[in-house]
Amino acid sequence: MPDSPLQEPGISTRFVNPCILVIFGATGDLTARKLLPALYNLAREGQLAPQFACVGFARKEKTNEQFREEVKEALNQFSRAKPIDETLWKHFQEQIFYYQSEFHNEQGYKRLQGFLQTLDVKLDTRGNRVFYLATQPSFFPLICKNLHKADLIYKLQETKKFSRLIIEKPFGHDLSSAQDLQQKLLCFLQEDQIYRIDHYLGKETVQNILVFRFANSLFESLWNRSYIDHVQITVAESMGIGTRGAFWEEAGLMRDIVQNHMMQLLSLMAMEPPINLEADSIRNEKVKVLQAIRPFNEGDMNQHVIRGQYGSGYINAESVAGYREEKNVSATSNVETFAALRLFIDNWRWSGVPFYLRAGKRLPKRTTEIALVFKHPPGILFQNVAKKNEANVLALRIQPDEGTSLKVNCKVPGLTGPIQPVKMDFRYGSYFGINPPEAYERLILDCMFGDNTLFARQDEVYNSWKFITPILAYFSANIDKDFPNYAAGSWGPKSADQLLLQDRRKWRLI
Repeated sequence: MPDSPLQEPGISTRFVNPCILVIFGATGDLTARKLLPALYNLAREGQLAPQFACVGFARKEKTNEQFREEVKEALNQFSRAKPIDETLWKHFQEQIFYYQSEFHNEQGYKRLQGFLQTLDVKLDTRGNRVFYLATQPSFFPLICKNLHKADLIYKLQETKKFSRLIIEKPFGHDLSSAQDLQQKLLCFLQEDQIYRIDHYLGKETVQNILVFRFANSLFESLWNRSYIDHVQITVAESMGIGTRGAFWEEAGLMRDIVQNHMMQLLSLMAMEPPINLEADSIRNEKVKVLQAIRPFNEGDMNQHVIRGQYGSGYINAESVAGYREEKNVSATSNVETFAALRLFIDNWRWSGVPFYLRAGKRLPKRTTEIALVFKHPPGILFQNVAKKNEANVLALRIQPDEGTSLKVNCKVPGLTGPIQPVKMDFRYGSYFGINPPEAYERLILDCMFGDNTLFARQDEVYNSWKFITPILAYFSANIDKDFPNYAAGSWGPKSADQLLLQDRRKWRLI
């Protein structure tokens, strides 16, 4: 059993496995921006085995040398460690290869098998394989089928070698399609070989949620309905949809961000203590949270869910186009670029505590945070504090400026000094003197280790879709007639404010 990445420091016994990582869609944007820089930084920090190779699989004709030049260009542009180390690059590029084939060409996979076997002999990678599907989801079953036919996917019980599959989100587009995709994959793989990646789970601050809670009795003892008034989770992006118009028209924000990123943050924040730090123990508790979310009735859907779409506006004093003016977007599109939800978790810990979720494109700034707003003390002493609504707030900043802040009330020095809120702030970068590694670095390395703690399990995906699918169906049948309903550079539609105001609450200023 591989050690969990959440093990206490100093007791990990994880060893890097020799392997070949094959990236399908090697000429795509994800590979250039995230995957190749992640591999380079792992090599830079000595985290990769000496017996390692990366093979880029794509349809375009090119040589190893041409691909390596493209890799170097991507590293100089996107790596967190710049400029690249020329001495390291000289060695690293010798581990980078390119393989050309169409995804549907069965003979191409047979040739791939021979090519990988040649690398096994040359680099002593021992037949271990990780296949990363950085492609459109429609290609997932086809690629798996052809890998299986070429004997590139091993049965777990028949060999000491491993073959694992990393799949990018989205895993399906609703509950039935997720179940269908799972059944297709299980024709060729076992569940333990499937690694469903959500890069949010690879962020250092997301992993630290469990440490923060369960390694500090101060906070865990307050982490319940007796002390917490409500919880706010925000995922805000100042960017628009860029060149992803065709994808966004099919997905929308509810599928792209709420169903995976926000449900993962919610489940980690609200889960019960696991019995240990093994992968299934942690994921069992996350599933229980998703199962306990109260479903929405169709009759009151609009009281709990607000959708929005950005129009033209200003970001950082620059004029930007509205969503319907973006490339490959319909001029009458009803796709949401903003969503706000009020939901409840019907279990003992959280009974009656509202959770407010909001996410959006073209908001004023890029930020992700979880904020726990505590109840006011009894209104007997310092009543003006309660009147000003200065509640204690614990905010976990996921990105950027990763860290934690606690807002408390304090008397201003002086004979008649008033009470005002002050913030106690902790930042990873300034305290530890280093920037956290990129999420993809952690997740790729964990897959090589065979540790699936930070990857979504089948029942996590199902339960998340079980909650989200009725929302999608409702708004598919009930078209929003006021789109666009918020200007780029604002914090979303006014109705999102009303979602909290009806409960005599308001969104945090971020």
